[in-house]
Amino acid sequence: MAASSESTENSESFLRKRRTSPLISDSHSNEDKSETVQDEDLSKYDKKEGVSLQTGTYWLTRIVLLRAIAFIYFVAFTVAYMQNKQLIGEKGLMPCKDYLRSVKRYVGGKIDFKALAYTPSILWFMDWNDMDANLDGIALAGMAISGFVLLMGRANMMLMGILWILYHSIVNVGQLWYSFGWESQLLETGFLGIFLCPLWSLEQLPRHCPPSLISIWTFRWLIVRIMLGAGLIKIRGDRCWRDLTCMDYHYETQPVPNPISYYMHHSPWWFHRFETLTNHFVELVVPFFTFMGRRMCMVNGVLQILFQIALIISGNLSFLNWLTIVPSLACFDDASLAFLFRRTGRARQTLLKIQTEAAAGHSPPPTKGMLIRRVVNVSLGILIGYLSVPVVMNLLSSRQVMNTSFDPLRIVNTYGAFGSVTKERTEVVFQGTLSENHTEEGVIWEEYEFLCKPGALNRTPCLISPYHYRLDWLMWFAAFQTYEQNEWVIQIAGRLLANDSTVLSLMGHNPFQGREKPRWIRGEHFRYKFTRPGSSGAAQGKWWVRKRIGPYFPPVTLENLRGYFKSRDWPFPDRY
Repeated sequence: MAASSESTENSESFLRKRRTSPLISDSHSNEDKSETVQDEDLSKYDKKEGVSLQTGTYWLTRIVLLRAIAFIYFVAFTVAYMQNKQLIGEKGLMPCKDYLRSVKRYVGGKIDFKALAYTPSILWFMDWNDMDANLDGIALAGMAISGFVLLMGRANMMLMGILWILYHSIVNVGQLWYSFGWESQLLETGFLGIFLCPLWSLEQLPRHCPPSLISIWTFRWLIVRIMLGAGLIKIRGDRCWRDLTCMDYHYETQPVPNPISYYMHHSPWWFHRFETLTNHFVELVVPFFTFMGRRMCMVNGVLQILFQIALIISGNLSFLNWLTIVPSLACFDDASLAFLFRRTGRARQTLLKIQTEAAAGHSPPPTKGMLIRRVVNVSLGILIGYLSVPVVMNLLSSRQVMNTSFDPLRIVNTYGAFGSVTKERTEVVFQGTLSENHTEEGVIWEEYEFLCKPGALNRTPCLISPYHYRLDWLMWFAAFQTYEQNEWVIQIAGRLLANDSTVLSLMGHNPFQGREKPRWIRGEHFRYKFTRPGSSGAAQGKWWVRKRIGPYFPPVTLENLRGYFKSRDWPFPDRY
């Protein structure tokens, strides 16, 4: 079956080679050869003569894109399975059941179209008596389906659609914990992934459903918007992006540094200037290469992927950078991605056969299903174009906003990152004591540790990307705000006073493990800085030095917080 004109570009050099090949003959006897013999000849010809795949087709590109999307989904659903119960489960910090009830009241007390439009989630139709089981079931189903697509490199619209619905169902009830830009980016990427696939078939190279050039361009349009959004928000935002000094601070003050961040922070000043200029070039200039023909589009893809790899190496930014690599893969066609597939492998040999038949003009007329699919592809292009209008207007606006959705299904969104860069790192440290009187002399305050964010000065920064600790990330935001702006911090303090196992599972170290409960908890505010290489602190194995700013919240007891919990309708910790 030939690829459609939408996704195939003829290669004259390829045709010349095929005309001289004994594989293609005008005689009916050659046309009647068995498919097995033809496959063997193709394999020999490809191996001995080194025939290259045609440019302008995207069969292998589809396989690579599907595996990349599935990998991100698998990570995202794994994070959900490991953390959702603690964050939005029955005993979570912000139970999604309570959120759904509040939405239900807001839309009139019924679970109808209004409720579904306000908060699209299949949780509306599930049994709320065991929300933990519902959340686990969604996450496990997502892990299973994405794992299948990742391993097999094949999918259909139904499977990709299910993944999209499942993740939508989590994000839309995730509240603060799912308020990051990469959630919308994954949903948009996943939506586009649906239209890469045939409706039902699970063939890796379904001949009746060639990859649509429109579908490929929707991914390219996504990477263009992501990078331009990120670049423009920087130029319009923090002055340090314009005077090229932002990278003097970024590695030390980013949400969750890794060990490489330490060494990158201590790079020479001129290297930081070079980094900032490179950032502007990659985000503001390189995206336009997409529209300058095949070679320049590939240059864009290479530079974007290398840029994201550099960001992955230098910090723990969740799966954001891994996800941003995905649409960049659409900049490459089959000929450029052939090196990822074994020369004698089934996928590459099948593709060579498809291209050979297309070059010989043996393509049968399009089926009814293929014609319907073309209508679907055109409709997708029109939809993305229509929903892109407010996004483009936002990009052009001097009041640009980042990480915003203009439609409830988050099909086309605005993006951006680090429009402003904090110039110093502050941390909130939870401390507890067994002393009955926290003001008496000689009180010993013992510190809790989070799973990844900086705390103990000699603890090696973690390396977890693409995994993501949602509480650690939110604590970074809380540190340069106040506890009044982040009341959930006080809820954590109350539940630590009760040695609540749900919250403690989100912590890296409980100083009162196996002992009685702490009587007092307080939050201390510190300013953190990386130690200098060769300094006395570094010689002692310390990664950080810190200086106390003051109290973040005052010492509290469980009884002190009873009224605070009651006024916010939080279950009191002694019930857990």
